[in-house]
Amino acid sequence: MNRYEYDVIVVGAGHAGTEAAAAAARLGAKVALLTGNLDTVGQMSCNPAIGGVAKGQIVREIDALGGLMGETIDKTGIQFRLLNSRKGPAMHSPRAQADKKAYQFEIKKRIEETPCLDLRQELVEDLLTETVDGQERIVGVAVRGEAFYYAKAVVLTTGTFLQAIMHTGEAKTAGGRAGEGTTSGISNALLRLGFRVQRFKTGTPARLNSRTIDYSRTDIQPGDDQPQPFSYMTDRLPEPQVPCWITYTNEAVHELIRANLHRAPMYTGQIQSTGPRYCPSIEDKVVRFASKDRHQLFLEPEGRNTQEVYVNGISTSLPRDVQDQMMKLIPGLENAQIMRYGYAVEYDFCPPDQLTPWLETKSVQGLFFAGQLNGTTGYEEAGAQGLIAGASAALRLQGKDGLVIGREVAYMGVLVDDLVTCGVDEPYRMFTSRAEYRMMLRQDNADRRLTQLGYSLGLVDQPRMDRFQAKLNAIESATKTLGQLRVGDVPADKYLRRPEVTWGDIVALHPESLGNYPSEIALQVEYDAKYSGYIARQQIQVDRQNRMADKIIPKHFNYDSIVSLRAEAKQKLGRIRPLNLDQAGRISGITPADISLVLAYIENPKLARAMPALSNDSSSNIDSN
Repeated sequence: MNRYEYDVIVVGAGHAGTEAAAAAARLGAKVALLTGNLDTVGQMSCNPAIGGVAKGQIVREIDALGGLMGETIDKTGIQFRLLNSRKGPAMHSPRAQADKKAYQFEIKKRIEETPCLDLRQELVEDLLTETVDGQERIVGVAVRGEAFYYAKAVVLTTGTFLQAIMHTGEAKTAGGRAGEGTTSGISNALLRLGFRVQRFKTGTPARLNSRTIDYSRTDIQPGDDQPQPFSYMTDRLPEPQVPCWITYTNEAVHELIRANLHRAPMYTGQIQSTGPRYCPSIEDKVVRFASKDRHQLFLEPEGRNTQEVYVNGISTSLPRDVQDQMMKLIPGLENAQIMRYGYAVEYDFCPPDQLTPWLETKSVQGLFFAGQLNGTTGYEEAGAQGLIAGASAALRLQGKDGLVIGREVAYMGVLVDDLVTCGVDEPYRMFTSRAEYRMMLRQDNADRRLTQLGYSLGLVDQPRMDRFQAKLNAIESATKTLGQLRVGDVPADKYLRRPEVTWGDIVALHPESLGNYPSEIALQVEYDAKYSGYIARQQIQVDRQNRMADKIIPKHFNYDSIVSLRAEAKQKLGRIRPLNLDQAGRISGITPADISLVLAYIENPKLARAMPALSNDSSSNIDSN
C-alpha cells in the first residue's frame, strides 16, 4: 500500500531539481520529481534574472548539454544584455531579466511534458537506506501520509528549506521562503546517516509597486539593441524589451541603517551563520564600506503583467519600519509602496567535500546532492549541479561512470571541482576569476565544448546535434576560406590576429568569399584566429594537468600509513579522498611535498605492497564509490 517504484527520485523542484529530473529522464530513467508545492516549480525565489558574470557562461553550458534554463529564459525574458562587452571575449557574460511567473510556468510545463518523468506534490520526511556488505545504500524516501517512494538513486535539491528560519528584524518565523514552510525530517535523516550538517544564511530585498515609483528621478537602463539569446536552439527573442532603472542610496540612508544596527539580526547575534560575501546585505555594505557615500540600486521589473519591482542591491533583514523609512530616503522611491518586505533566511547545508566529483555522496551509495544543499548560491550554479547530479544518477544505474566535467572543459567543471575538493566556508558564487582556463571557456563556444559530450551520453537530442554539426561545418568552411585569402603579402588568417583588425575588415576586402557567413560563424572564426596563441599556451597547462589526472589514487589508499606525510595532509586527503593527484594538489593546505610522497607510494610497488589495509574504523575510510 502507498508504495511507488522509480529509477531516480529527485527531491525539490527548484532550479537544481528540475534540471536533475529532466537530465535523468533524458537518459531513459523513470523519474519521480517530488515537491512540497506544485505551484512553485521553478520559482525564482530571489532576483528575477538569469545569467550575469560567469553565471551566463554556466547557463550556456547547461543549454549545450540539453538543459532547460537557456531555452526557458529566451522564451520568457523581458530584457537581454551582454555584460562586459567592452572587454575581451572571455569576460563577455549574457544576462536577462525574466518575466518571473512566465519563467516558472514554462519550466513547469517542460517538466510536465518530459517523457519518463512524473511530477508529484509530496513532502519528503525521511530517507530510506540499507546496509549491504558494509556499504550504506539509498533505497528511497518516506513522504508525509505514510507513503513510500523506492529507487536506487535519490537526488536531494532542497534549497533553503532544511530547518529554515526567516528573519525580519527581531521577528523570526519558520520557513525557507516567504509564505512557505520548512522541513526538519531530511536534516535529521542526514545527521542520522553521519553527514556533517552546517548553517548558511541568504537574504532578499523588498519588492515595490511600480506605479508608486518616480522614474523621472532615476536613470534608465535599456536592453541591448541587438540582444543575443542564451540557447543555441533559439532563433528569435521576445519583443519588445522592458527597461530597468538605476538609483542610489545616500548618506541619509546609511545614517538610518547605522542608527538601527542594534535591531539588525546580523549584528545582534540573532543570526550567527555565514552569508554570501559577494552579495552582502545593505547593512553589511554600510558597515564594510563605510567610506562609500552611496551604493547603486537596480529597479528590476518582475514581469510584463505585474507592477512588482525587485530592488537589486538592497537585500536586508532590518525591521519593517526601518525598511519603510529607508525607501523614503532614496531618490525616486520617496512614495514607493513596499509590496513584500526583505528578509534573511538561515538554513541547513552539507559541506560538499562529502561528495564525489559526480556529486554522489561518499558515505551513502546512490544518494546525490545538488544546489544550495551543497553550500552554493544562485540559480545558475544550482541548475548546473542539478544537471550533473541527475545525469550521474541515471548513468550510475546503467553501470557507467558518473558525469565528471574537467575544469578545462566548462565553468560547470570548475564549480563542482571547487566544491568537492576545497569545500566552502561561505555561500559559493561563480566568478570568471575562479576559472584558470577562462580564455577557453567563453560563453560563445559552450556548444563546441560540451554538445558532442552531451550527445554521446544521451543528454542531447538529434535536432540539437544536427544544428551543432551544421555550425561546425560552417566554421570549418569559413576557416578554410580565410586561410586561402591574403591581405597584401600577409595570409588573411594571420592578418586577422592583429588587435585592430576585425572580421568586417577582411570581408570588406573579400566580400565575394566571406560576405555570406552568418555573424555567429564569423565571430567564432575571428576569436579562433585572434586568441590562438593564448589558447595554445593554456592548452600546454591543460596537458600538464591531465598528466597529473592520469595518476589515479587507489580507492582505499591509506594515507595514515605514509610516515613522513604531515598530519594536516593525512586528515584532509583522508576526508576528501581525491581521485587523482591533480585533484589532490588543489586541496587547500596540500603542498607539492605532500603530493610527491603520495606519488612515491603510488608508483613504487614495494611501498604499495607494504602499505597496511585501511581499517574499518579509520577516519580516512570514506568510500568514494
